[in-house]
Amino acid sequence: MISIIIPVFNSENTVSVLVDNIFAKLGQSYEFEVILVNDSSVDNSEEKCKELVQKYKNTILLSLSKNVGEHNAIMAGLNKCSGDYAITMSDDLQHSTDALQELIKFGIKEKDKFDVVYTYYEKKKDSFMKNIGSKFNGFIANFLLNKPKSLYISDFKFINRFLINEVIKYKSPFIYVDGIILEITNKIGRLKVDHNERFQGKSGYTMIKMLQLWSNMSTSFSILPLRISMLMGLILSFSGFILVIYFVVEKIIDNTVPSGFASIFVSVTIFSGAILTALGLIGEYVGRTFISLNNKPQFVIRDSWPKKK
Repeated sequence: MISIIIPVFNSENTVSVLVDNIFAKLGQSYEFEVILVNDSSVDNSEEKCKELVQKYKNTILLSLSKNVGEHNAIMAGLNKCSGDYAITMSDDLQHSTDALQELIKFGIKEKDKFDVVYTYYEKKKDSFMKNIGSKFNGFIANFLLNKPKSLYISDFKFINRFLINEVIKYKSPFIYVDGIILEITNKIGRLKVDHNERFQGKSGYTMIKMLQLWSNMSTSFSILPLRISMLMGLILSFSGFILVIYFVVEKIIDNTVPSGFASIFVSVTIFSGAILTALGLIGEYVGRTFISLNNKPQFVIRDSWPKKK
């Protein structure tokens, strides 16, 4: 049994095509379910999804009460899926059904070898800004999450039931699914597939959402930022000590040297900036802990289809 989880956001023109293609391609080859997670779309996506639920008996729609982002929507799907395996894929038709079939075959064939199989592409057909964001995301993950440098973190992946059960134990509202996966297992596979051009519109990943994702990665799965801020503080403190010695010696050697406004201004600016940066990082960690202790939900399902009898 395979659960195909698709976060849906403002994709009224693509979601029907995608699901039709999935059922046409997989047909009777596999036992599967399609879980559509509507992340509070503002277009006609939910109505399109309801039509698909009526059209295909193995389709489930989860309607979230507010927009929580792709990773939280995936968590909603993982919590509700019943498959022995789960596949997550996007709703924009950039992941083809041919690639889906390849991923299923490879994942099942290597089921005893890998807990998760990530796809990667010879050439990504995303916008320039999204490609830059993905590269930066991978660069940060190398340091903070000990991600293998050869691994491309893709949202198109195959996950076994062991990993599904472990991932959904994570209850923090700040979700980065791949960070959770990398914390749990090192049995990670890779599969090269084709990447399609975006069918229409722009990616839902705005710069603000990318920053939120990087923040989740940085402060939810690592204390390295705190250690870096501490190291910066030590370096700046040592630099200040050296500057003090330098200014004292300079004053002794040449008593005519006037006290410099520029040097005072620069020093105060640097040290104040370092202090505020460190305090901001500490505040971010404390704030996330406070919000988590108040049991902020990862997602809230307003309704689901088909209706239980």
